[in-house]
Amino acid sequence: MAKKKQVGKRVEGWKAKSWYKVFAPEAFNKAYLGDTISGDPSTVVGRVFQTTLGELTNDFSRQHIKMKLRISNVAGDSAYTEYYGHEISRDYMRSLTKRRTSRIDCFVPFTTKDGKFIRITVTCFTLTNANLSQEHEIRKLLTQQTLQELKPFDLNGVYGEVLSGDLAKDLLKTAKEVFPVRRVEIIKSKVELPQTAQISS
Repeated sequence: MAKKKQVGKRVEGWKAKSWYKVFAPEAFNKAYLGDTISGDPSTVVGRVFQTTLGELTNDFSRQHIKMKLRISNVAGDSAYTEYYGHEISRDYMRSLTKRRTSRIDCFVPFTTKDGKFIRITVTCFTLTNANLSQEHEIRKLLTQQTLQELKPFDLNGVYGEVLSGDLAKDLLKTAKEVFPVRRVEIIKSKVELPQTAQISS
């Protein structure tokens, strides 16, 4: 049986879709990140873009900090992102690890002032090997102080403290009171709570 001829002009799938320009959060002056394509603006919300903090700030000494930004809002042909997480590169982590020293990781889950659930990993690098009781005490102090300092902030405020290095400096001072510590880094974070997004006309 012969196929019926299509009536009217056929539009290819990709031609029916629209391009959206993606921008970084306000803290980075809404820097242009790139473009994404979709036939429905609601499917753009939730997409994740990856870049480095060095590229966002034009400070290439911070290229080792990998950023994840998730689209939370679409307005016209523009898509705006918010923080989704960050992670220190493996090469940078290897450069911090020394022989005959201890690496102490603290996993700190908490809810921000604006209701976003976030997990943060704080890592402490000592000057010499610490025993189990010293590691336990350092981990306890760093966890308590991280919660105390970050709980008053919303999501933007939390990342402001983390990415500026201010939180790590404060934690280093605290850890030094217990044991000789060389460095404290916030090596990873991730926002777990689904975002409430809006689509504007």
